[in-house]
Amino acid sequence: MTGDLRLAELLGALSLVTDLGMGNTPEEAMRACLLATSLSRSAGLDETDVATVYWTTLLRHIGCTASAHEEAAHVGGDEMALRPLASRSDFRSVKDNLALMSATLKNVAPARRPKVMLTSFGPWGNEALKATCEVGSTMAERLGMHRSVGEGLYGVFERWDGKGVPRKLKGDAIPLGARYAQVATLAVAFGAIGGVDLARDVIRARAGGMIDPAVASAFCDRGQLLGEVEGVDALPSIIEAEPEPVRTISADRLDACARAFADMVDLKSPFTHGHSVGVAELAAGAGGRLGLPEQDVDVLRRAGLLHDLGRVAIPDGIWERPGPLSTGDWEQVRLHAYHSERILSCAPVLGPVARAAGLHHERMNGSGYHRQAAGSQIPMSARVLAVADAYDAMTHERAYRPALTHQAASGEFEAAVRERALDADAVTAVLEASGHRTKRLAAELPAGLSRRELEVLRLLASGLSNREIARSLFISPRTAESHVQHIYTKIGFSTRAGAAMFAMHHDLLV
Repeated sequence: MTGDLRLAELLGALSLVTDLGMGNTPEEAMRACLLATSLSRSAGLDETDVATVYWTTLLRHIGCTASAHEEAAHVGGDEMALRPLASRSDFRSVKDNLALMSATLKNVAPARRPKVMLTSFGPWGNEALKATCEVGSTMAERLGMHRSVGEGLYGVFERWDGKGVPRKLKGDAIPLGARYAQVATLAVAFGAIGGVDLARDVIRARAGGMIDPAVASAFCDRGQLLGEVEGVDALPSIIEAEPEPVRTISADRLDACARAFADMVDLKSPFTHGHSVGVAELAAGAGGRLGLPEQDVDVLRRAGLLHDLGRVAIPDGIWERPGPLSTGDWEQVRLHAYHSERILSCAPVLGPVARAAGLHHERMNGSGYHRQAAGSQIPMSARVLAVADAYDAMTHERAYRPALTHQAASGEFEAAVRERALDADAVTAVLEASGHRTKRLAAELPAGLSRRELEVLRLLASGLSNREIARSLFISPRTAESHVQHIYTKIGFSTRAGAAMFAMHHDLLV
């Protein structure tokens, strides 16, 4: 790969992940980006500020997996059903809150409804929004964005009247990118429901309270822009609209971006933290043992990192269900590989990666999904990826079973080879690669963490409460709480999701 890949092309395609994660229609992020960019240019902003608006709006929902685990537990398993409504709601509006509460309670067992009613819009909700901000700003940094973009993503839940989160910023103190992103995402969301007129009505009503009145006025004066962005081919259009100087990305940076998205996707459930990186390491190691060309090994590594993008579209309650899945649940699960392939195929440079990712649940005997491909229809890259994915999943705990030992997993693979479900050479190569996969911690841990704090960080990232951490480590709850607060101070985060992203980024998970 040469260094002429447009970053806008890559992140435009990958913004479809956030559309899925929010339960939005495809290309909402890109259309909001186009609208915000047009509004900022019409306001006479210089290209540096326009670039901040452009990237902040495109990545507006990049922290969408941060609170999925907690949301699913809170609302009865299907956080996806509520997200479109929640993202359109004004949390200071009694009418909007009542509508959201009513929708929430439909998903909750009657015995839990009083608790949900007491906690939905208080500290619990603010914590979820703060987690989203922390993960979003961290993703901006890892994607190589200018600092102003990270600041904008950290401020997308602030309010013009100073009643937002997490810092209660007011007026012009709210980052510029956040102010434009708020208006544009709301306009696109309501425009999809009721056209320009409804979008104008909502933006006008929320001006001066929830959103910047000047940006709101600019939209109301130029509402025709909404119709224009709805009528274009979104991905080519955002590439054309990118502010100068145009940003390109090298092969090394492509891998770093893929790793960032891998961690973001795996953040959705504590059971999958570090899964995609583990699959990438196994697949690349196996590809080398099979003597595949270096270019094919690169494809395997990137496919391992990005194979599960489509997981974000599936409710967390399905991924974390302790018992068998229903037929309807399985129908959703089978689509996640399809979603991954379609997203990746939008960026030409990721075409070979898309093919392998889309086939990672296929089986040689035709028993897999979503195509039910068989035999020669499955290239070696996808055969290796399938085994690497299965091995990493088997050897880590899941909601429905404990982790298997290497020996037990090997036995499962032997049976799969006998049934002609998995390729024998791919199985041998992955099992050999697994024997060389070890986590070697540096003598000095990042952020000055102690070894004890590392133990606590791992438990915190997995979703345990302070009391549960204390019980696991045979320490007092007060000591556990003290460790957690020291960890937050050292790593610069204050939510479980932020801690989990930090742990994955620095390879601190086992």
